[in-house]
Amino acid sequence: MRHLYVHIPFCHRICPYCSFHKHTPGGTDMTAFVDALLREVEKQPLKPETIFFGGGTPTMLSDTHLERLLRGLKERLDLGDLVEFTMEANPRTVTPSKAALMREMGVTRVSLGIQAWDDATLKTLGRDHSPAEAEETWQVLREAKFPSLNLDVMFSIPGQELGTWRQTLEHSLSLKPDHISAYNLNYEEDTDFFRRLQKGEFRTDEGRDADFFHLAIDLLEADGFEHYEISNYAKPGHRSAHNEAYWLGADYLGIGPGAFSTLEGRRWKNVPDTDRYIALTLAGENTATDVEVLTDENRRTERFGLELRTKRGLPLDLIAPDQRRMLDTLRDQGLLGYDEDFVWLTRTGKPLVDPIAVALMG
Repeated sequence: MRHLYVHIPFCHRICPYCSFHKHTPGGTDMTAFVDALLREVEKQPLKPETIFFGGGTPTMLSDTHLERLLRGLKERLDLGDLVEFTMEANPRTVTPSKAALMREMGVTRVSLGIQAWDDATLKTLGRDHSPAEAEETWQVLREAKFPSLNLDVMFSIPGQELGTWRQTLEHSLSLKPDHISAYNLNYEEDTDFFRRLQKGEFRTDEGRDADFFHLAIDLLEADGFEHYEISNYAKPGHRSAHNEAYWLGADYLGIGPGAFSTLEGRRWKNVPDTDRYIALTLAGENTATDVEVLTDENRRTERFGLELRTKRGLPLDLIAPDQRRMLDTLRDQGLLGYDEDFVWLTRTGKPLVDPIAVALMG
């Protein structure tokens, strides 16, 4: 197991579209929280190739708590094979001192959650930063000389026009990021956006989604980005190694409340309750919930859903012989291509990755 995910669940404000385990800090004992994370990582012998801090907002931790956590991980882990260390960040939580600390402690890649560059869309998303604050934070990160910087942006947001999306992409490109993640808004259960969708206040539109999606491809590829996964674009040498491990089905350990792990054919989720997670971990008790034993068919199904999203594509030998005729049908429709080794999606097929995966599974 060569990949470590660390979940930091704290946010200044809860975004109405986010379904991850997150909450405002409230009365959480941050010292105990850091102690719990370090205690949990001690349970597994780790020599990670990648580390990814996600959330929530990892950069909400104070300089003091963040330094103790990062220094504690360095003391407990063998980092001889580490090739990438990513930290997610929010524009209102990064100062020059914190950026310098992250770089000093070995962070090599920062993913900044911008989502949009206009006030109206940011307001719809419930974001707590302005475009000016986001750009100021971007300059702070650049000055800290991280080897790789990513911008997260979103499309098909209620009220967002295609022209506004173009402006978001063009302004993002003007900042010269090394990587851009461009996500189609999903309406996840247990979110305010999902409830508003159910009430008819919001609506989905596959045609609109495809227009937004193809505009991103056109602009980003024209600027030299490689579209290496449905939602991800990288300049040469700047693919996300951690996320590629997920897409290719590698084992990983997740620590922190609500974090998922997949290891040796088992998957589990840590208890999604921060105070309970802290208490159980510090008492030496098990925090795993929803434990699942993954069958060969489970893994095969997941590979369809993940690997078909990548530029490389899905290994041809995963497709049952009686489904091979479907390949020719989809190829004739201009949705995919294939050779003796892999099946990959075309520009037209990429927005339809999920139904195509289902069709090929049979």
